[in-house]
Amino acid sequence: MSDNQQNKSPFQRNKKGPGGPNKPDGDFDWSKVIKTVFSWGAVIIGAVIIMQFMRTSSTGTFEVPYNVYEDLLQSDKIAEAVITKTDINDYNFEGKLKEEEKILIGGRYESVTKFTTYIIESDIPEQKKIWQAKEIKFTFTKDSNQWFTVLISFLPWVLIIGVWVIFMRRMQGGGGGSRGIFNFGKSKAKLISESSTKVTFKDVAGADEAKQELEEIIEFLKEPTKFQKLGGKIPRGVLLLGPPGTGKTLLARAVAGEAGVPFFSISGADFVEMFVGVGASRVRDLFEQGKKSAPCIIFIDEIDAVGRHRGAGLGGGHDEREQTLNALLVEMDGFEQNSGVIIIAATNRPDVLDPALLRPGRFDRQVVVDRPDVNGREGIFKVHTRKIPLDVEVDLKTLAKGTPGLAGADIANLVNEAALLAARKNKKKVDMIDFEEAKDKVMMGMERKSMIISEEEKKMTSYHEIGHVLVSRMLPDSDPVHKVTIIPRGRALGVTHYLPVDEKHTYSKEYIEAKIKTLMGGRAAEMIVFNRFTTGAGNDIERATDLARKMVCEWGMSDLLGPLSYGKKEEEIFLGREITQHKDYSEKTAQDIDSEVKKVVTACMDDAARILNENVDLLHKMSMELLEREILDSEDIEKIMQGEKLPPIIREKSVEKPKEKEPEIPDHVKKLIDVKKKREVENTEEKNDSN
Repeated sequence: MSDNQQNKSPFQRNKKGPGGPNKPDGDFDWSKVIKTVFSWGAVIIGAVIIMQFMRTSSTGTFEVPYNVYEDLLQSDKIAEAVITKTDINDYNFEGKLKEEEKILIGGRYESVTKFTTYIIESDIPEQKKIWQAKEIKFTFTKDSNQWFTVLISFLPWVLIIGVWVIFMRRMQGGGGGSRGIFNFGKSKAKLISESSTKVTFKDVAGADEAKQELEEIIEFLKEPTKFQKLGGKIPRGVLLLGPPGTGKTLLARAVAGEAGVPFFSISGADFVEMFVGVGASRVRDLFEQGKKSAPCIIFIDEIDAVGRHRGAGLGGGHDEREQTLNALLVEMDGFEQNSGVIIIAATNRPDVLDPALLRPGRFDRQVVVDRPDVNGREGIFKVHTRKIPLDVEVDLKTLAKGTPGLAGADIANLVNEAALLAARKNKKKVDMIDFEEAKDKVMMGMERKSMIISEEEKKMTSYHEIGHVLVSRMLPDSDPVHKVTIIPRGRALGVTHYLPVDEKHTYSKEYIEAKIKTLMGGRAAEMIVFNRFTTGAGNDIERATDLARKMVCEWGMSDLLGPLSYGKKEEEIFLGREITQHKDYSEKTAQDIDSEVKKVVTACMDDAARILNENVDLLHKMSMELLEREILDSEDIEKIMQGEKLPPIIREKSVEKPKEKEPEIPDHVKKLIDVKKKREVENTEEKNDSN
């Protein structure tokens, strides 16, 4: 074996040619040849049969019984005949009558000129004498149709076998497909080949810990002796946990690109079908394929579709998913050891998974793929802008700071939107303005400039949004405002966007109260300026009430109720969401909870109104500026707070269209107009004279 062959992985050595795994280059596809021959043979046989029937019917020759032939012969009505020797020891007598005769054939009389009948070989000498005596002109010929006779005798069997083969191939999914009756129990896992588009760890950013865990597994597969010397065992499974869009599937694709071993990919939903037992059969088939290709990696995406908690079905009936899960548990860690087969699974709902699936020995490692921090987002921006021409002024670190909470998929979408905006403006490079517009579109919603809003409604929206801004600006524990706009975005008439200074993982009571005060600032501004309430604060009130209830019931931030948790959630894992909340407290406590929630929200509302009343001049000034400009960023807000004037708005001058010259009136038209005027004058004079 050469050095190149030794360096190849088992997966590479199994590939023998372009035909796929275990298929040499010069293999001839005999199945296509047999299929073609069978198809054309059926066509030829059908054509021969049709031609035979057409020949018989087109000659106008009627087949008559032997006694009719004898009557015609004795009556001396036969003029000439052709006697054909067949291959079954008889003769076909084709006779021609001297004139047309009415003969009873098949229950009705036919006008016959030509007829045919069969004569056995032993009667030919005697018949020959009679033909000579009757002076009938006759000739002998030989027509060998042995092949046709044999073909006809075998035709029913050929048709039966052909129909059976077609039916079996249909049931098996077209000879190798995955949709046949007999292939329901086969796994739908796809084998990711090395020739496909590669994704490596260089394409993954913002998940350094997860990459480190998976790199160790890949190294174990490549050099197992390095770990086995110290008694280490290969991990059975790795479970990737995290919110949607954080890159769990991308990490698995990177493992496929880096591993150099067979990589099977399947979704959790592919196991369960309409037939009972199909899911368990597919699990067994999947691991059987894995054992044949060991060492290998099996990736199960969205494993919560098949690994949900057992015993949570409504009605207590047997669940097909439980049977599939049982098969998966046995295959991952049962009596039979699956050495060399590593399971990588991904889910964003680890809370619904069965505890038996999560124990060591099945999933030895649980890797959390969380939303990236500032450095992670900067790395993700670098990955996705690698093939995009960027302007010199584009600062990816600033973009990373301005996109807190965004996952990798959100950042990829933001970069794509920026590139599309630049292309729409016919730019050669993507600049910072494009990224800012794309960021506003992704984080705040799409602008709805076509939406018609009255001036009164726009004015109220302006005061509402500035109420949020001013309260947030006056509270030290609140997040600073990044941008405020009264251009309708998404489903909101106006949007105020906040930008945290640093990433928070725990929140203080003062921060949550500042959040509630900021939310209630819009309603307070409406009440101070217009002395009325609107539905525009509906979402703010809902969020504020939710925060206040969590402060009281979950976070123990109420002085009256103390550090206790109220209301235990009852979850139905089968449904995938909580459907009830168990009331584990008395009626008096329920009244106290409602009272405390109301107390928190109303106190925050009063504080917001107090802040706005103390700064009512700023409220009017900022609202007028927002009404005029429609968008204020953090720099504009800071200038207004410092008493500085904002630069004038540069509006595009409307180009006045030149007035079109009135078309000249032709001379003959002018004459007609003059004549008409003279007649009108004459008519008026006549009327005056008569009066």
